[in-house]
Amino acid sequence: MKKISILGSTGSIGTQTLDVISHYPEQFEVVALAGGHNVELLAEQVKRFRPSVVSVATQAAADQLIGRVPSGVKVLYGDEGLLETAAGNDADTVVTAVVGSQGLKPTLAAIEAGKQIGLANKETLITAGHLVTEACQRHGVELLPIDSEHSAIFQCLNGESSDRIHKITLTASGGSFRDRKREELAGVTVKEALNHPNWSMGAKITIDSATMVNKGLEVMEAHWLFGLSYDQIEVLIHPESIIHSFVEFVDHSIIAQLGLPDMRVPIQYALTYPDRMPTPTGRLRLAEVGKLQFRDMDFERYPCMRMAFESGRAGGSVPTVFNAANEIAVARFLQEDISFLQIEDIIETVLSKHQRVVAPTLEEITEIDAWARRTAGATL
Repeated sequence: MKKISILGSTGSIGTQTLDVISHYPEQFEVVALAGGHNVELLAEQVKRFRPSVVSVATQAAADQLIGRVPSGVKVLYGDEGLLETAAGNDADTVVTAVVGSQGLKPTLAAIEAGKQIGLANKETLITAGHLVTEACQRHGVELLPIDSEHSAIFQCLNGESSDRIHKITLTASGGSFRDRKREELAGVTVKEALNHPNWSMGAKITIDSATMVNKGLEVMEAHWLFGLSYDQIEVLIHPESIIHSFVEFVDHSIIAQLGLPDMRVPIQYALTYPDRMPTPTGRLRLAEVGKLQFRDMDFERYPCMRMAFESGRAGGSVPTVFNAANEIAVARFLQEDISFLQIEDIIETVLSKHQRVVAPTLEEITEIDAWARRTAGATL
């Protein structure tokens, strides 16, 4: 039986991970859960899956949770609770599904403890890819991608030699506004931006999909996961989200991974790898889909994608700034403090003020991240 710890259990990926686990109680045991502020949902998860330890964001949330979980369950909170949930137990696999750069330190702690990582927190590699990949090599830990696109590439490369890759292509749905021209984006509402046509995701990731920041972060993540140059990574808009990504080899053969847009498939593959098991998801029937569409990436329509490639190529501390500025800009948009198009203005402004550090330490990354957040909060 494989023992699982989930960081971010009350979010979209976390709840879907638990759904997958619920179908195979004889295969998986949940030993630790970390949620945020959703005490009610976390209490339900604890009662159902009976982990030995659970963590929440604040002491106030912990005080609320203690009286709602079975006796014997250890309740923790804050950064220390997140770290213990990640590394201070006997989990075999840690699913890192927290949103944003807060996932970096617990993921590193889990790697240092020799845990297998099911990676859904892409910001971990964006902000500190050089540190994370070095730690994985040192401890013999494999990063198993949970993002549908990276899982697709990972599956396409099974049995293949990485030095025979010509290019990989990450597909993008295009987000909530994929059929709108740029001039039609002025004044769009938060509700409109959160109405994703294909995927069920959290608010932050859904906004990132609309700006194409999410795909830009995935480009940076792919660079680290697969050891590829940015010239070997392309993005193609594919509105149906049926082809999740594909690999073109040096002989121009292309291998793609297809399926209905359901995150439980890549989640389960990360949990069962290298095995495959039946899933509770629907089957893809291509005759019912009828046709698939593709569009070239337009860097003028999606300037955040341009900035993502530029940040990735610059390397060092620049991706950290890109990510942190975006997190604050998205939070401000969700709070209706700024307009949708001002998200990209804030990112570009903060990037223009940053002096790149070539190989930042963890402490420097933390300082740069904090600076970028302060600057993004004060911009416009």
